[in-house]
Amino acid sequence: MSRFDDSQYVSMTMEFRCNLACTHCMIEGTMDWLQPQSTDQFKKLLDYNAAHKRWTGLILTGSEITLFHDLPELARQARQRGFQHVRIQTHGMRLASEPYCRELIDAGVDEFFVSVTASDAESHDTITTVKGSFDKTIQGLENLDKLKDVVTLTNTVVTVQSYRHLPGIVERLAHLRRMTQHEFWVYWPMKETDEKGLAASHLDLLPFLKEAIAKSRRHDRGVIVKNFPHCLLGDDGDALDNSQPKLFIDPAFWNEFSRNGFYQCVHRDVCASTKCLGLNTAYAQKYGWHADVLRPFPQPLETHAASGAAPPRTDAPR
Repeated sequence: MSRFDDSQYVSMTMEFRCNLACTHCMIEGTMDWLQPQSTDQFKKLLDYNAAHKRWTGLILTGSEITLFHDLPELARQARQRGFQHVRIQTHGMRLASEPYCRELIDAGVDEFFVSVTASDAESHDTITTVKGSFDKTIQGLENLDKLKDVVTLTNTVVTVQSYRHLPGIVERLAHLRRMTQHEFWVYWPMKETDEKGLAASHLDLLPFLKEAIAKSRRHDRGVIVKNFPHCLLGDDGDALDNSQPKLFIDPAFWNEFSRNGFYQCVHRDVCASTKCLGLNTAYAQKYGWHADVLRPFPQPLETHAASGAAPPRTDAPR
Protein backbone atom coordinates (compact mmCIF):
# COMPACT_ATOMS: atom_id res chain seq x y z
CA MET A 1 0.00 0.00 0.00
CA SER A 2 1.04 3.60 -0.51
CA ARG A 3 3.16 5.45 2.04
CA PHE A 4 1.77 8.74 0.70
CA ASP A 5 -1.67 10.37 0.65
CA ASP A 6 -2.28 11.72 -2.85
CA SER A 7 -5.04 14.01 -1.58
CA GLN A 8 -2.37 15.98 0.27
CA TYR A 9 -0.34 16.66 -2.88
CA VAL A 10 -0.78 19.00 -5.82
CA SER A 11 1.13 18.63 -9.07
CA MET A 12 2.21 21.33 -11.53
CA THR A 13 3.50 20.66 -15.05
CA MET A 14 6.27 23.22 -15.51
CA GLU A 15 8.28 21.78 -18.43
CA PHE A 16 7.44 19.97 -21.68
CA ARG A 17 10.95 19.26 -22.97
CA CYS A 18 12.70 15.92 -22.51
CA ASN A 19 16.15 14.57 -23.35
CA LEU A 20 14.98 10.96 -23.58
CA ALA A 21 12.67 9.42 -26.18
CA CYS A 22 11.11 6.53 -24.27
CA THR A 23 9.25 4.08 -26.44
CA HIS A 24 6.27 4.17 -24.07
CA CYS A 25 5.98 7.98 -23.88
CA MET A 26 2.28 8.79 -23.94
CA ILE A 27 2.66 12.49 -24.77
CA GLU A 28 5.37 12.35 -27.41
CA GLY A 29 2.94 13.67 -30.01
CA THR A 30 1.79 16.56 -27.82
CA MET A 31 5.00 17.87 -26.24
CA ASP A 32 5.51 20.31 -29.11
CA TRP A 33 2.24 22.12 -28.50
CA LEU A 34 1.18 21.57 -24.89
CA GLN A 35 2.04 24.62 -22.82
CA PRO A 36 3.67 24.34 -19.39
CA GLN A 37 2.23 26.22 -16.46
CA SER A 38 3.58 29.74 -16.25
CA THR A 39 5.50 31.23 -13.35
CA ASP A 40 2.46 33.46 -12.72
CA GLN A 41 0.25 30.36 -12.42
CA PHE A 42 2.83 28.83 -10.10
CA LYS A 43 2.79 31.89 -7.86
CA LYS A 44 -1.02 31.89 -7.81
CA LEU A 45 -0.94 28.29 -6.58
CA LEU A 46 1.50 29.26 -3.83
CA ASP A 47 -0.73 32.17 -2.84
CA TYR A 48 -3.82 29.96 -2.76
CA ASN A 49 -2.20 27.27 -0.66
CA ALA A 50 -0.65 29.78 1.74
CA ALA A 51 -4.13 31.17 2.35
CA HIS A 52 -6.14 27.93 2.44
CA LYS A 53 -3.62 25.25 3.55
CA ARG A 54 -5.17 22.84 1.04
CA TRP A 55 -2.08 20.72 0.33
CA THR A 56 1.06 19.80 2.27
CA GLY A 57 3.10 18.55 -0.70
CA LEU A 58 3.93 19.98 -4.12
CA ILE A 59 5.03 17.84 -7.08
CA LEU A 60 7.00 19.59 -9.81
CA THR A 61 6.70 17.62 -13.02
CA GLY A 62 6.81 17.79 -16.78
CA SER A 63 8.26 15.77 -19.58
CA GLU A 64 11.58 16.21 -17.71
CA ILE A 65 11.47 18.74 -14.90
CA THR A 66 15.24 18.92 -14.38
CA LEU A 67 15.44 20.75 -17.73
CA PHE A 68 13.53 23.67 -16.20
CA HIS A 69 15.86 26.66 -16.14
CA ASP A 70 15.63 27.31 -12.40
CA LEU A 71 14.09 24.31 -10.71
CA PRO A 72 15.78 24.99 -7.33
CA GLU A 73 14.12 28.42 -7.18
CA LEU A 74 10.67 26.87 -7.63
CA ALA A 75 11.36 24.49 -4.75
CA ARG A 76 12.72 27.31 -2.60
CA GLN A 77 9.62 29.44 -3.14
CA ALA A 78 7.30 26.51 -2.41
CA ARG A 79 8.97 25.75 0.91
CA GLN A 80 9.04 29.42 1.88
CA ARG A 81 5.29 29.64 1.24
CA GLY A 82 4.46 26.73 3.50
CA PHE A 83 4.68 23.47 1.55
CA GLN A 84 6.10 20.80 3.85
CA HIS A 85 7.31 18.60 0.98
CA VAL A 86 8.49 19.26 -2.55
CA ARG A 87 8.80 16.29 -4.91
CA ILE A 88 10.20 16.18 -8.41
CA GLN A 89 9.18 13.57 -10.98
CA THR A 90 12.19 12.81 -13.15
CA HIS A 91 14.06 10.20 -15.18
CA GLY A 92 16.94 10.88 -12.81
CA MET A 93 19.83 11.30 -15.21
CA ARG A 94 20.82 14.76 -14.01
CA LEU A 95 20.89 13.43 -10.45
CA ALA A 96 24.10 11.63 -11.44
CA SER A 97 25.69 14.96 -10.48
CA GLU A 98 26.00 14.93 -6.69
CA PRO A 99 26.40 18.75 -6.54
CA TYR A 100 23.08 19.10 -8.41
CA CYS A 101 21.41 16.73 -5.93
CA ARG A 102 22.71 18.86 -3.07
CA GLU A 103 21.53 22.04 -4.79
CA LEU A 104 17.99 20.64 -5.10
CA ILE A 105 17.93 19.40 -1.51
CA ASP A 106 19.30 22.68 -0.17
CA ALA A 107 16.49 24.44 -2.07
CA GLY A 108 13.86 22.26 -0.42
CA VAL A 109 13.32 19.20 -2.61
CA ASP A 110 12.97 16.25 -0.24
CA GLU A 111 11.15 13.65 -2.39
CA PHE A 112 12.42 12.22 -5.69
CA PHE A 113 10.09 10.17 -7.91
CA VAL A 114 12.43 8.50 -10.39
CA SER A 115 11.55 6.49 -13.52
CA VAL A 116 13.29 3.12 -13.84
CA THR A 117 12.22 1.23 -16.94
CA ALA A 118 14.06 -2.08 -16.53
CA SER A 119 16.44 -4.00 -14.29
CA ASP A 120 19.56 -3.85 -16.48
CA ALA A 121 21.32 -1.22 -18.53
CA GLU A 122 20.79 -2.75 -21.97
CA SER A 123 17.03 -3.15 -21.52
CA HIS A 124 16.54 0.22 -19.83
CA ASP A 125 18.56 2.04 -22.50
CA THR A 126 16.63 0.27 -25.26
CA ILE A 127 13.39 1.62 -23.80
CA THR A 128 14.70 5.16 -23.23
CA THR A 129 16.59 5.04 -26.55
CA VAL A 130 19.55 6.80 -24.91
CA LYS A 131 22.69 4.80 -24.21
CA GLY A 132 24.03 5.31 -20.71
CA SER A 133 20.73 6.50 -19.26
CA PHE A 134 20.42 3.54 -16.87
CA ASP A 135 23.84 4.08 -15.36
CA LYS A 136 23.11 7.77 -14.79
CA THR A 137 19.74 7.05 -13.21
CA ILE A 138 21.21 4.44 -10.85
CA GLN A 139 24.07 6.79 -9.99
CA GLY A 140 21.52 9.48 -9.22
CA LEU A 141 19.60 7.22 -6.85
CA GLU A 142 22.83 6.21 -5.15
CA ASN A 143 23.85 9.86 -4.79
CA LEU A 144 20.53 10.61 -3.08
CA ASP A 145 20.98 7.59 -0.85
CA LYS A 146 24.02 9.23 0.75
CA LEU A 147 22.13 12.36 1.74
CA LYS A 148 19.94 13.10 4.74
CA ASP A 149 16.27 14.05 4.86
CA VAL A 150 15.55 12.50 1.45
CA VAL A 151 13.08 9.86 0.31
CA THR A 152 13.07 8.23 -3.10
CA LEU A 153 10.29 6.49 -5.02
CA THR A 154 10.37 4.73 -8.37
CA ASN A 155 7.94 4.58 -11.23
CA THR A 156 7.98 1.84 -13.87
CA VAL A 157 5.71 1.93 -16.92
CA VAL A 158 4.71 -1.68 -17.52
CA THR A 159 4.81 -2.69 -21.19
CA VAL A 160 5.68 -5.76 -23.23
CA GLN A 161 9.28 -4.52 -23.03
CA SER A 162 9.40 -4.16 -19.26
CA TYR A 163 6.99 -6.47 -17.44
CA ARG A 164 9.46 -9.34 -17.04
CA HIS A 165 11.84 -6.91 -15.33
CA LEU A 166 9.52 -5.89 -12.47
CA PRO A 167 10.89 -8.29 -9.81
CA GLY A 168 14.43 -7.55 -10.95
CA ILE A 169 13.94 -3.80 -10.58
CA VAL A 170 12.96 -4.27 -6.94
CA GLU A 171 16.02 -6.44 -6.32
CA ARG A 172 18.36 -4.14 -8.26
CA LEU A 173 17.40 -1.26 -5.96
CA ALA A 174 17.21 -3.28 -2.74
CA HIS A 175 20.44 -1.77 -1.42
CA LEU A 176 19.04 1.77 -1.34
CA ARG A 177 18.19 2.91 2.19
CA ARG A 178 16.17 5.96 1.12
CA MET A 179 13.97 3.95 -1.26
CA THR A 180 10.45 4.18 0.14
CA GLN A 181 8.03 3.05 -2.56
CA HIS A 182 7.82 1.29 -5.94
CA GLU A 183 5.01 2.16 -8.33
CA PHE A 184 4.03 0.07 -11.36
CA TRP A 185 1.93 1.93 -13.92
CA VAL A 186 0.47 -0.45 -16.49
CA TYR A 187 0.75 1.18 -19.91
CA TRP A 188 -2.13 2.46 -21.94
CA PRO A 189 -1.92 4.37 -25.24
CA MET A 190 -3.43 7.86 -25.46
CA LYS A 191 -5.64 6.72 -28.30
CA GLU A 192 -8.09 3.99 -29.24
CA THR A 193 -5.57 1.49 -30.60
CA ASP A 194 -2.21 0.11 -29.48
CA GLU A 195 -0.32 1.27 -32.53
CA LYS A 196 3.08 0.74 -30.91
CA GLY A 197 2.25 -2.80 -29.78
CA LEU A 198 3.38 -2.02 -26.21
CA ALA A 199 0.31 -3.01 -24.20
CA ALA A 200 1.04 -6.25 -22.37
CA SER A 201 -1.59 -8.88 -21.62
CA HIS A 202 -2.74 -8.60 -18.02
CA LEU A 203 -2.64 -12.38 -17.82
CA ASP A 204 0.96 -12.56 -19.02
CA LEU A 205 2.30 -9.86 -16.73
CA LEU A 206 0.33 -10.88 -13.62
CA PRO A 207 2.87 -13.37 -12.17
CA PHE A 208 5.74 -10.90 -12.62
CA LEU A 209 3.67 -8.13 -11.04
CA LYS A 210 2.73 -10.24 -8.03
CA GLU A 211 6.36 -11.28 -7.55
CA ALA A 212 7.42 -7.64 -7.62
CA ILE A 213 4.74 -6.77 -5.06
CA ALA A 214 5.94 -9.56 -2.78
CA LYS A 215 9.57 -8.48 -3.09
CA SER A 216 8.66 -4.86 -2.35
CA ARG A 217 6.89 -5.92 0.81
CA ARG A 218 9.77 -8.12 1.89
CA HIS A 219 11.97 -5.03 1.66
CA ASP A 220 9.40 -3.08 3.71
CA ARG A 221 8.58 -0.71 0.87
CA GLY A 222 5.30 0.75 -0.18
CA VAL A 223 4.03 -0.66 -3.46
CA ILE A 224 1.42 0.77 -5.81
CA VAL A 225 -0.17 -0.67 -8.96
CA LYS A 226 -2.12 1.50 -11.38
CA ASN A 227 -4.41 0.61 -14.30
CA PHE A 228 -4.78 -3.10 -13.61
CA PRO A 229 -7.99 -5.05 -12.94
CA HIS A 230 -8.65 -5.17 -9.21
CA CYS A 231 -10.03 -8.69 -9.25
CA LEU A 232 -6.96 -10.19 -10.94
CA LEU A 233 -4.68 -9.09 -8.10
CA GLY A 234 -6.37 -11.40 -5.62
CA ASP A 235 -4.72 -11.14 -2.19
CA ASP A 236 -2.59 -8.27 -3.49
CA GLY A 237 -5.63 -6.14 -4.27
CA ASP A 238 -4.65 -3.62 -1.62
CA ALA A 239 -1.71 -2.59 -3.84
CA LEU A 240 -4.10 -1.15 -6.45
CA ASP A 241 -4.38 2.63 -6.08
CA ASN A 242 -5.51 4.71 -9.04
CA SER A 243 -5.74 7.94 -7.08
CA GLN A 244 -3.76 10.92 -8.35
CA PRO A 245 -2.80 14.29 -6.88
CA LYS A 246 -4.62 17.34 -8.19
CA LEU A 247 -2.87 18.13 -11.48
CA PHE A 248 -2.43 21.53 -13.08
CA ILE A 249 -1.68 21.01 -16.77
CA ASP A 250 -2.59 22.51 -20.13
CA PRO A 251 -6.35 21.74 -20.50
CA ALA A 252 -5.72 20.44 -24.03
CA PHE A 253 -4.05 17.42 -22.45
CA TRP A 254 -7.39 16.10 -21.22
CA ASN A 255 -8.81 15.99 -24.75
CA GLU A 256 -6.11 13.47 -25.64
CA PHE A 257 -6.35 11.61 -22.34
CA SER A 258 -10.09 11.02 -22.72
CA ARG A 259 -9.47 8.90 -25.82
CA ASN A 260 -8.22 5.96 -23.72
CA GLY A 261 -11.76 4.84 -22.81
CA PHE A 262 -11.25 3.58 -19.27
CA TYR A 263 -13.91 1.90 -17.09
CA GLN A 264 -15.01 -0.71 -19.62
CA CYS A 265 -15.71 -4.19 -18.27
CA VAL A 266 -18.28 -6.92 -18.79
CA HIS A 267 -18.94 -6.79 -15.05
CA ARG A 268 -18.99 -3.03 -14.60
CA ASP A 269 -22.68 -2.79 -13.64
CA VAL A 270 -22.45 -5.35 -10.86
CA CYS A 271 -18.90 -5.00 -9.55
CA ALA A 272 -18.53 -3.36 -6.15
CA SER A 273 -14.90 -2.32 -6.58
CA THR A 274 -14.58 1.44 -6.20
CA LYS A 275 -10.98 1.73 -7.37
CA CYS A 276 -10.77 -0.32 -10.57
CA LEU A 277 -10.39 1.40 -13.96
CA GLY A 278 -11.52 -1.71 -15.81
CA LEU A 279 -10.17 -2.12 -19.34
CA ASN A 280 -9.44 0.59 -21.88
CA THR A 281 -10.45 0.61 -25.52
CA ALA A 282 -7.04 -0.23 -26.99
CA TYR A 283 -6.51 -3.09 -24.56
CA ALA A 284 -9.92 -4.66 -25.23
CA GLN A 285 -9.39 -4.44 -28.99
CA LYS A 286 -6.05 -6.22 -28.64
CA TYR A 287 -6.77 -8.87 -25.99
CA GLY A 288 -10.56 -9.05 -25.66
CA TRP A 289 -12.69 -8.66 -22.54
CA HIS A 290 -11.34 -11.55 -20.41
CA ALA A 291 -14.91 -12.37 -19.44
CA ASP A 292 -13.83 -15.83 -18.34
CA VAL A 293 -11.22 -14.63 -15.82
CA LEU A 294 -12.43 -11.26 -14.55
CA ARG A 295 -14.66 -11.58 -11.50
CA PRO A 296 -16.88 -8.84 -10.08
CA PHE A 297 -16.50 -7.92 -6.44
CA PRO A 298 -19.80 -8.83 -4.78
CA GLN A 299 -22.31 -6.09 -4.06
CA PRO A 300 -23.84 -5.95 -0.58
CA LEU A 301 -27.10 -7.89 -0.64
CA GLU A 302 -29.10 -4.83 0.40
CA THR A 303 -27.93 -2.73 -2.57
CA HIS A 304 -30.52 -3.96 -5.06
CA ALA A 305 -33.12 -4.91 -2.50
CA ALA A 306 -33.21 -1.38 -1.12
CA SER A 307 -33.67 0.15 -4.55
CA GLY A 308 -36.31 -2.34 -5.62
CA ALA A 309 -34.50 -2.71 -8.93
CA ALA A 310 -33.25 -5.84 -10.58
CA PRO A 311 -29.48 -6.19 -10.94
CA PRO A 312 -28.30 -4.74 -14.27
CA ARG A 313 -27.30 -7.01 -17.13
CA THR A 314 -23.65 -7.83 -17.71
CA ASP A 315 -23.76 -9.37 -21.16
CA ALA A 316 -21.85 -6.51 -22.83
CA PRO A 317 -19.22 -3.98 -21.85
CA ARG A 318 -20.23 -0.38 -21.30
